[in-house]
Amino acid sequence: MKRLFTTFALAASLLAGHAGADCILGRMAELPVTMTDLRPLVHARINGVDERFIADRGAFWSFITPATAAELGLRLTPAPFNMRVGGVGGEADVSLATVKQFEIAASKVANVQFLVGGSEMGEESAGVLGQNLLGIADVEYDLANGVIRLMKPHGCGDQPLVYWLKTATYSSMPIGETTPLSPHTTGTASVNGVKISVMFDTGAATSYLSLAAAKRAGIGLDMPGVTPSSLFSGIGRKMVQTWIAPVDSFVVGGEEIRHTRLRIGAAGIGDRDMVLGADFFLSHHVYVAKSQRRLYFTYNGGPVFNLNTTPQDQGDAGAGSPAAPADAEGFSRRGAAFAARRDFDHAIADFTRASELAPGEGRYLYQRAVARLDNKQPVLAMGDVSQALRLKPDDVDSLTMRAQLRLAAPDVKEAIVDLDAVSRLVPKEADRRLALAELYLRAEQFPSAVNQFDLWIKAHPDDSHRSAALGGRGLVHLRLGETDKALADFDAALTARPKFPWALYGRGVVRLRKGMTAAGKADIAAASALQPSLPEEARRRGIAP
Repeated sequence: MKRLFTTFALAASLLAGHAGADCILGRMAELPVTMTDLRPLVHARINGVDERFIADRGAFWSFITPATAAELGLRLTPAPFNMRVGGVGGEADVSLATVKQFEIAASKVANVQFLVGGSEMGEESAGVLGQNLLGIADVEYDLANGVIRLMKPHGCGDQPLVYWLKTATYSSMPIGETTPLSPHTTGTASVNGVKISVMFDTGAATSYLSLAAAKRAGIGLDMPGVTPSSLFSGIGRKMVQTWIAPVDSFVVGGEEIRHTRLRIGAAGIGDRDMVLGADFFLSHHVYVAKSQRRLYFTYNGGPVFNLNTTPQDQGDAGAGSPAAPADAEGFSRRGAAFAARRDFDHAIADFTRASELAPGEGRYLYQRAVARLDNKQPVLAMGDVSQALRLKPDDVDSLTMRAQLRLAAPDVKEAIVDLDAVSRLVPKEADRRLALAELYLRAEQFPSAVNQFDLWIKAHPDDSHRSAALGGRGLVHLRLGETDKALADFDAALTARPKFPWALYGRGVVRLRKGMTAAGKADIAAASALQPSLPEEARRRGIAP
């Protein structure tokens, strides 16, 4: 990636502000960022094709998913020394792909190598941009305003590089030296007064503390107030259980948060105790000074950690609160940042302003539709997405959302029309086919659902969502009366995820129908213990012993 650095450096411009009289910060590149469900997405082009990438501070190298590589027709070669990479969900095999032309931030670079492997990262992203790009210089993360900047200080010495401040205070902390073998941004924090090591990782949507570190800090899963939370996934095949736990004190860089809650889990984060993810970056304006081996940040306001907060939990904005955008794209990016923090009123207002400034751009209407749907305004969301489709009839995001809204109405016939249109438009390897399969299943279009599951499973051999896809396909086979196929899918799903409630329940039904009474009842009992509402939900879906 040395050539990429050179290209950016030739286009360096000086910021109007600087940290001191003799300190000037050169702006090497500015990457517009759109937050989507706490994923910082940046646009790039691979061999002339527009793609979205997650800006991932925690990835040592840039990755492309296997499905994306197949879609783009990239030739894969073996990774050196049978390389395997690890992270949340375990390890994954990887290959190499060379992109003939990679374009980002108005720069074009030839013959850029990407690792290929692991799971889909969601949000229809092609992969991640890692430290071989984001680690080449100082990096400023202003996610609340929708931008990441690569910076080059000149004559700054050890002066604080929080150039955006005028009178407010800031936090800072030393960080470990980065090397090709140890590229992560790491430092020290404390939980309940106990010292822990932390890694700063924008690729992780939410921050989380390891179970071992939680135990050292006096936090146990059997304590009052500890509740089960969502499953996590990463580059590996496995899904990881997490919990939410009360914490008396969390301190990082001199900033203390008292009487808060943290997500904890048995995720694979190497020798680090905690990951500070995109939720932390979104609630702060962060400058990673590789040149000084320090990290600076100011607080933007609202909750620091995303624990499914609601709009009324946001609190007051701090010194680093989002600035007034200058154009429609700026309002769109700031609105996406508000939506990621579930501040839907401000998000909707920004998307409205973006649409007013660019009335012919349907993407802003789609963004407002998503915010309105999350804000429990489905009628208004339908109005927005329908208007967006009048502007761009083949937009797959809008077509997919309208299908979801039509299924909820319910208007199944018209929903199927939209689903069929999306299926024709997207590549056969697309990650979206998993969502299409689930929507066809809801519409009781079982052959179409099986076809979508088949396409997705074939293109995603190592994905952490593979167990969910196998379980979903098993349910469709069960509805079709194809018990042998259903049993094979349920068994495969449970091999990867032994406590998958739907697969256990489905296998129990199959076993009962095959006369395996004791085994079937045991599976159904295990599924019901994991998810008590499941038997009733299964009956509503037409699945019963």
